[in-house]
Amino acid sequence: MSDNSEDINRRRFVTGSAAVVGAIGAAFAAIPFAASFQPSARAKAIGAPVEVDVAKLEPGQRVTVKWRGKPVWILRRTSEQIESLKSNTEVLSDPESGKSVQPEYAINSWRSSNPEYLVLVGLCTHLGCSPTFMPDPGADEMGADWPGGFFCPCHGSKFDLAGRVFANVPAPKNMDVPPYRFASEVRIVIGEDEGGEA
Repeated sequence: MSDNSEDINRRRFVTGSAAVVGAIGAAFAAIPFAASFQPSARAKAIGAPVEVDVAKLEPGQRVTVKWRGKPVWILRRTSEQIESLKSNTEVLSDPESGKSVQPEYAINSWRSSNPEYLVLVGLCTHLGCSPTFMPDPGADEMGADWPGGFFCPCHGSKFDLAGRVFANVPAPKNMDVPPYRFASEVRIVIGEDEGGEA
């Protein structure tokens, strides 16, 4: 009888040990499987917010950064450029930005939360070309009535210094304004809006 109880105890030990080893093996096998559902570091980097220091950006200058694989322009407008946005609205297709992509805080004549700084996705809304920055009013190649802005040489679309599209050009809507927020007076976080979300 003692041999039989030893066999039963041995079987229980072997069965228990096998169950523990099997559970540990299943856990190790599940880790990479579960990790495969997490976004990769590259995927996180593509959509991650980008912080930009604009302390050295002079009025009238523009800087380009990359966010989600797209060029994003930050333009520090001069007081004259800000003032010019109030006039010539009759030549614009959507001066009130009703059909455009922008956060709520950018639905205004300067299309930004701070009139001095414009943040735009630097792509034409026609076919995705990159417009040329032509800030000077009356530029020779643009004509005397040019108020300054962005010109897409691919198909002739024109945008003012708020990214608002001119009427009768191929581009159907204003340039996109990405979500962004000011982390400080001189630091802009692109990819997070005023509420901290993308």
